[in-house]
Amino acid sequence: MAETADRVDLGGSLRALRRRADLSQRELADLAGVPQATLARIESGRSGDVRFRTMERLVRAAGGRVAIGTPAAEAGDDTGDHAGDGSRAQASDHTGDLTGPEVVPVPRVPHDGLRDEAGRRYPAHLDAWAVHGPRDWPGAWWAGWWKLPPQHWPRRLPAATYELSRERRDHRRWAERIRREVAVRRVTDDGLPDTCWRFVAELPDGRLLGELRAHERNPRLLYGDLIDAGEREVVLDGVLVAGPCRLLGIGRRLVEALTVEMERAGIRVAHAVADHGGVDLLLACGYRIEGRGHYAMRLDRAPQPCAGPATA
Repeated sequence: MAETADRVDLGGSLRALRRRADLSQRELADLAGVPQATLARIESGRSGDVRFRTMERLVRAAGGRVAIGTPAAEAGDDTGDHAGDGSRAQASDHTGDLTGPEVVPVPRVPHDGLRDEAGRRYPAHLDAWAVHGPRDWPGAWWAGWWKLPPQHWPRRLPAATYELSRERRDHRRWAERIRREVAVRRVTDDGLPDTCWRFVAELPDGRLLGELRAHERNPRLLYGDLIDAGEREVVLDGVLVAGPCRLLGIGRRLVEALTVEMERAGIRVAHAVADHGGVDLLLACGYRIEGRGHYAMRLDRAPQPCAGPATA
């Protein structure tokens, strides 16, 4: 299989299959019945001549398929040149499942270009990334100390790192998918009056992940004749994001969508009352804290006592 190895990156293909199947080198080697050292040599490109059966067992154990055939242009050439030598029959014998579902190339491992200090690749089935600062490295327990100069860091940062926990890795991948797929839009077809603004963040299947509600108010009722009769203001009523999806930037995207709609409508002022994490969110979106104080208030209506039976 030396000729095939010159044309196909067998090591890269195996690493991509392992990542898709979520298998470590040891796990794939055990499933395929191949020594881990053999698999390591193939993936690193140090195995000059790979036996076809070994490669087939590894590919199938990782959930892939092995297909052998001719290019599409040659497959349609039915001139009869091969009719007598049986080569076309041999090809059909070895292709077997080529008539089945189309074989789709597996995406390459995104961090295949990263190396550790010893020049080794990081595990293909995990997620690795370059380290640019303390917050990029889970081992930097001092990352929250913003004013600590680099010369006083307790440990030197590595060039790259990876997530060893599959549970945290899966959560990271899930969060990236949510950020990529979630869409924010303004709802205008649910019977709301024009002065009520509602924005939703949802997935392509319609699942709701976040919501923002706001309303317009007439500033003349608050400031009197000091305000131009045509001026408008918006009051942000609240931003809600599903618990598991917080800290993914969905709330900020909702507030930014409100800002864009305000610019389209010619509205320059928005008011909001926030506490705890909501304050940080609005500050990050350009809001500022006003000087006058606000008070959190609530109204509880006590149940009315039942009237006793009437007496004669």
